[in-house]
Amino acid sequence: MTDLFSPVQLGAVNLNNRVLMAPLTRCRADAEHVPTELMAEHYAQRASAGLIIAEATMAMEGCSAFWREPGIYSEAQVAGWKRVTDAVHAKGGKIFLQIWHGGRACHPSLNDGRVPVAPSALAITNDEVHTPEGKQAYTVPRELQDSEIPAIIEGFRVAAENAKRAGFDGVEVHGANGYLLDEFLRDGANRRSGPYGGTVENRARLLLEVIEAVAGVWGDDRVGVRLSPLNSFNSMEDSDPVGLVTWLAKRLNDYNLAYLHLMRADFLGEQQADVISPVRANYFGNLILNMGYSGTEAEVTVNSGVADAIAFGVPFIANPDLPERLREGAELNEADPATFYSKGAKGYTDYPFLAELAEA
Repeated sequence: MTDLFSPVQLGAVNLNNRVLMAPLTRCRADAEHVPTELMAEHYAQRASAGLIIAEATMAMEGCSAFWREPGIYSEAQVAGWKRVTDAVHAKGGKIFLQIWHGGRACHPSLNDGRVPVAPSALAITNDEVHTPEGKQAYTVPRELQDSEIPAIIEGFRVAAENAKRAGFDGVEVHGANGYLLDEFLRDGANRRSGPYGGTVENRARLLLEVIEAVAGVWGDDRVGVRLSPLNSFNSMEDSDPVGLVTWLAKRLNDYNLAYLHLMRADFLGEQQADVISPVRANYFGNLILNMGYSGTEAEVTVNSGVADAIAFGVPFIANPDLPERLREGAELNEADPATFYSKGAKGYTDYPFLAELAEA
């Protein structure tokens, strides 16, 4: 019987259960974007997840959109991530790295004065960015020239190679949440003409070229892709999100991906639609769903075949042993949002395990 706690094979990777850890930016890397020993402890604590998808990680230098997020472009960063993957594997876990470019969500204060790049010169207007100098308004990005795009693709390819050297089990291409690849996908952020603008086929070109470059390093079956067709975070919108994700679902069948990771809703609640049904009807590979699932809803969703696995975000922040808690129907620790992006162990490695509470 297929249930939330049964094994599943995602491409070339066999998982012990279908309770996955979603990528969660936590800003605990050092000033050079090198993963720390604290990060290794954090991820190792959560190794009982069927799969950990590690946080959004800079594929190349100069694309920081947070303060102290990790990278995978330097030797020190590769070594830092190797400590993380070794710690997770020692606990019997599996871990993918989400590789990413921040696009217009980057800020000059985080990138030695560099102006951010995007498909079009349109700034994020519904939020502010955290910098060492405090919150600042997002700046108007520079429109990428077509001639610059091959360097972006190559950056993702090198990041995939570095992730392999760092000992990951695969990679997830971040095509969601208003960062560079998602900016190209959605017509609210992509107003360009030419081969990377206009039609759905053209707007998806960069994502597909990145997938092909990354799959050339790993093989398709160790590559996942994350999409968020409804999420209005980072001033994102699309005139036809259902049409966009339906086209993508069909097109991604051309690859033998490990999985497609779909965010089903909008953080801010501004765009409403059913994007699960068209994806499930048109995408024939493994489907991971994410965003706001309770244990009960996740169980029903997997049992019914709507999804092959569920990725949990905030519940994994506060519950390092989330699969055990869901299996036992145990009470969950409550996450503290004040520590989501702070420094140090508080709210990061100090949430109690169920066994610790039983002994108290």
